[in-house]
Amino acid sequence: PRHIEIQVLADGHGNVIHLGERECSLQRRHQKIIEEAPSVLLDEATRSAMGEAAVQAARSCGYRGAGTVEFIVPGDDPSSYYFMEMNTRLQVEHPVTELITGLDLVEWQLRVAAGERLPYGQDDITLTGHAIEARLCAEDPARGFLPSGGTVLRLAEPQGDGVRTDSGLSEGTEVGSLYDPMLSKVIAYGPDRATAIRKLRAALAETVTLGVQTNAGFLRRLLAHPCVVAGELDTGLVERVVDDLVPADVPEEVYEAAAAVRLDALRPRGGGWTDPFSVPSGWRLGGTPRPVGFHLRVQEPVEYVPRGTHTVGDDTVSVTLDGVRHTFHRAADWLGRDGDVWQVRDHDPVAASLTRAEHAGADSLTAPMPGTVTVVKVAVGDEVAAGQSLLVVEAMKMEHVISAPHAGTVAELDVSPGTTVAMDQVLAVITPVEEDQ
Repeated sequence: PRHIEIQVLADGHGNVIHLGERECSLQRRHQKIIEEAPSVLLDEATRSAMGEAAVQAARSCGYRGAGTVEFIVPGDDPSSYYFMEMNTRLQVEHPVTELITGLDLVEWQLRVAAGERLPYGQDDITLTGHAIEARLCAEDPARGFLPSGGTVLRLAEPQGDGVRTDSGLSEGTEVGSLYDPMLSKVIAYGPDRATAIRKLRAALAETVTLGVQTNAGFLRRLLAHPCVVAGELDTGLVERVVDDLVPADVPEEVYEAAAAVRLDALRPRGGGWTDPFSVPSGWRLGGTPRPVGFHLRVQEPVEYVPRGTHTVGDDTVSVTLDGVRHTFHRAADWLGRDGDVWQVRDHDPVAASLTRAEHAGADSLTAPMPGTVTVVKVAVGDEVAAGQSLLVVEAMKMEHVISAPHAGTVAELDVSPGTTVAMDQVLAVITPVEEDQ
């Protein structure tokens, strides 16, 4: 099915009009992520019929204000639409309707509430051009879209001709785990659908949110999917193609850029004599120079030896690999490009090996996302079964159950209900049951 909704506006004097439809079929876990207006599925007759049905629904209950009547629509028979629900409020996706109608829905919601009469009839409403919106959320596609968080270290939000950003962000904003993950909305408008999509993809590429992982890069790739470009949408499309839109590996140029920043920090500053032992050239006494390498981690730890050419600035770093130049925004240990962001942390293999030795034969359970521990079901010394639920971590209206990876004994428990945890923080340690000799 497709998810198509009709925007209505009703005053307290008996006037009810609709402002066309919005296509909201691009969803993940039944949550809208891309909305557009108008829908490529509807012809004028179906649009008129659905609009009139929405108006009748609002009028029949004496509705007053802005509202949305939502329908489930068979993709192969749009005229057979089915009422789903009515949202008696302004919705997240209202900007796309504003852009194609030229009406400010927030203004008219307030004017109607103040008792004013709508100055428009249905024949006065015209739909011009095409608008499409992307919901920017604090979530990590590489971790199964788990909620993310952190402090916004560097922010760039797109604006300009045909581009609008509705945002609650600023540099220094702390994105916590108590609220919905949506951070902003990026909306693009053009004379036709292809232009609007192209502008939105460009706008998402310009979006920078260093310090917080978001879905901007994922949305940009989704908008380039052939089915989306062709308008062949349905509510299950995203789930079917999601794996193709989340890169399995970290691009080499990300490690190259991170290494370039670290290499640049090692270089001597100032004029005068330079101690040859302080130059990160890999020079060794009486031996062949050994390239300088760095232990880095985005997901899995790697040892990376830079091999390209680099230009490092205060806010950007550019690297050239195999004749291709890549430019990233940077702040602290974060890098960003084309809407994607990566936190490239230093990895200490010695410390990691000591930790493994300390917990030899045991498994450490870590927080999959920043959040709050809401439930603790075990205590130190308890015996647990494989798959048994041990703790619950909550973030941004999402609960994540931490289960035992195998049968064993709770050797350590470092949290209690109400504890705020960071991503990858150790929550508990489970020592496996020793097999009979």
